[in-house]
Amino acid sequence: MSIRTLLIDDERLARVELRNLLKEHPSIEVVEEAANVTEALDKIDSLKPDLVFLDIQMPGKTGFDLLAELDRSPQVIFTTAHHEYALKAFEVNALDYLMKPIDPMRLADAVQKVQQLEAARMGPVEGDGLLNGVLSENDQVFVKDGNRCWFVKLNEIRFFESVGNYARVFFGANKPMILKSLNALEDRLDPKLFFRTNRKHIINLRMIEKIEPYFNGGLLLELKGGDKIEVSRRQTLRFKEMMSL
Repeated sequence: MSIRTLLIDDERLARVELRNLLKEHPSIEVVEEAANVTEALDKIDSLKPDLVFLDIQMPGKTGFDLLAELDRSPQVIFTTAHHEYALKAFEVNALDYLMKPIDPMRLADAVQKVQQLEAARMGPVEGDGLLNGVLSENDQVFVKDGNRCWFVKLNEIRFFESVGNYARVFFGANKPMILKSLNALEDRLDPKLFFRTNRKHIINLRMIEKIEPYFNGGLLLELKGGDKIEVSRRQTLRFKEMMSL
C-alpha cells in the first residue's frame, strides 16, 4: 500500500527533515512539496495526494485557509511549532497534530493512523454495503445504523453529508450514519450520477429541482424533498461544464 503524500511548509529545512524522517516509513510516498498555500492548492488539484503534512503558520495564508478552499481534502497531519492550534486542528478532522521538532515515535503513531484509514478505505467497511468498485445507479446497497437496516438503491439517495470520518445518507425520510468518509464514497460513486458540491456534500444530480446563483460566485441547489445544498465557487465551474451541452 503506497500512500501518496504532499509536504506543505514554508521552511525548506523543515521539509527536508520531515522527508528524511519519512524514509523510515516505506508506505509513505512523498510525491511533491509546496512552500505556500497557492502552490499547495495547485499540487493538490493536479496530484490528488492521499495525505498532506501541513504547516499552519505560513506567509500569506495559513494551513487552515488552505483547507477552507478545498472541496475534497486529503487526510491531514498538522506539523507546527504552535501548540495553541491543536483544538482547531481536530475541529477540521485532522488525523494528528505533530509539534516541531517532530518526534520520530509520534510520527510513527500518526503514520499508523493513516495506514489504518487507508486499509479501511480500500476494503469493505463493516456496517454498510458500499464496497470496492464503482457502483451503478441501480445497485442496491445495505445500510446499517445501530439496530436499523435498509436496502436502498443508489438512485433513491438524494445526497451524502460528511460528519468527520462518517457520512450521513439521505433517502426518503431516513438519514442514517455510515462509517465511511466522503472521499471514500466519492471513489465508489458513479460520477455521472453523483457530484461533489463542496467539502461536506455529494449530491444525486437527478434529484436537482432548482438551481440559483449564490454567494461568492457559487450556486444553490434545491433537491427533491426541499433540501438546499451549496455548490462552492471552485466546484461551480465543474458543475456548469458537466451540465452544459
